[in-house]
Amino acid sequence: MPVPAPKDHYTFADCLTWGENERIEIINGEAVMMSPPTRIHQEISGELFRQLANFLEGKKCKVYPAPFAVRLFEKDGDTPEDVDTMVEPDISVVCDSSKLDDAGCKGAPDLVMEILSPSTMRHDRFTKFNLYQRAGVREYWIVDPSSKSVQVFVLEAGNYKAQDFGTVGDIIKVNVLDGCFIELSKVFPNE
Repeated sequence: MPVPAPKDHYTFADCLTWGENERIEIINGEAVMMSPPTRIHQEISGELFRQLANFLEGKKCKVYPAPFAVRLFEKDGDTPEDVDTMVEPDISVVCDSSKLDDAGCKGAPDLVMEILSPSTMRHDRFTKFNLYQRAGVREYWIVDPSSKSVQVFVLEAGNYKAQDFGTVGDIIKVNVLDGCFIELSKVFPNE
């Protein structure tokens, strides 16, 4: 499938016509192309997913790796043409099964993790930070492979509060999952 033809305003209906290999998010109707992830990005993502999936086995919350369509502001009754913001977080945890459908997640996940890359750093730290905060994502992790660190933000009274910071060797608490901790020594591979 070729890159979508330019438009002034994209919706989730457009996303549904694109090929599965296209890495494109739409934010307020604007298409944002994403480059393929690096090997290190994929190793980090895989380890975060593994630790979360192991913890969540047999529990009601589910973890999803990218690509996983999250329509942050979709409401009941909206059609794909009504939805003009769709993101694909690196890791999403959803505890309310009513938000899940065949296309992904309708509404805010409970936890989102984004792994920074040089091409997405500003997008993840500012654009997505503000989107996730506005949508009501209860916990947002920004994972930085270059500094081998994690920043954790927790939603309090509608705004993100810096909750935690960790580097290699630290064990970080997942605030929205009671009893869940992530071992960062396993997340950041030794080169």
